[in-house]
Amino acid sequence: MSKIASAFNHGKAFIAFITCGDPDLETTGRSIRAAVQNGADLIELGIPFSDPTAEGPVIQEANLRALQGGVTTDLIFSFVRELRMDVTVPLVFMTYANVIFSYGADRFISTCAEIGIDGLILPDLPYEEKEEFLPLCRQYGVDLISLIAPTSEDRVAMIAREAEGFIYLVSSLGVTGTRSEITTDLAPIIRTIRENSKVPVAIGFGISTPEQAKRMAALSDGAIVGSAIEKILAKSGRNAPEEIGRYVRSMKAALEELSKDGEIH
Repeated sequence: MSKIASAFNHGKAFIAFITCGDPDLETTGRSIRAAVQNGADLIELGIPFSDPTAEGPVIQEANLRALQGGVTTDLIFSFVRELRMDVTVPLVFMTYANVIFSYGADRFISTCAEIGIDGLILPDLPYEEKEEFLPLCRQYGVDLISLIAPTSEDRVAMIAREAEGFIYLVSSLGVTGTRSEITTDLAPIIRTIRENSKVPVAIGFGISTPEQAKRMAALSDGAIVGSAIEKILAKSGRNAPEEIGRYVRSMKAALEELSKDGEIH
């Protein structure tokens, strides 16, 4: 069984996204540890890229700050090695296909396995092109995580049937970013996923408040938050970890209320 499944073993999962190197890797490490200590069940580590097409302005700016600070893929690999000395929750990289191609796919994915990365999320990799990386991911035991969007329509069942780790359900059209309201009707999509897969489903894009997290997790197996955490980092910089810890605690508490209400499925 995928190690990622363990993130969903204790009720609704809270998944935190943090860009590596924003504003520096030391702060990234403290932010991750604060998130985990306050209830984050899985951490998505963003590898900065100069053209992050799925990201809104908040995460684009985080990518830029990290790159300007001199972060590289090799530095991030070394950072994760050190992180794994005490952080035991599942870790996944979120990045772009070009980052892997330019590094060398075999070298990148084998290093992921060696340092304790459990999965890869590649928002610019279409389902039809996943064979570019899937054989290597399977060879090294790294889950290639599928994204399903409201526009996936008749492809939802097909993607769900072959999904690994967890399914990242995109809540809304467009790029990442906080939203005042999530209006997409996700229930039919989740129904189709459930009919075709036993892999957990977590919803991301646009979630920033405990109320939104609770509403999305009531439909699914967990909530993913990125831009709201990156906003804290943009505002507080090296002083952000403590604030991130408080924020994650409030989000996880909202999800734990669902468990108490007996709404886990």
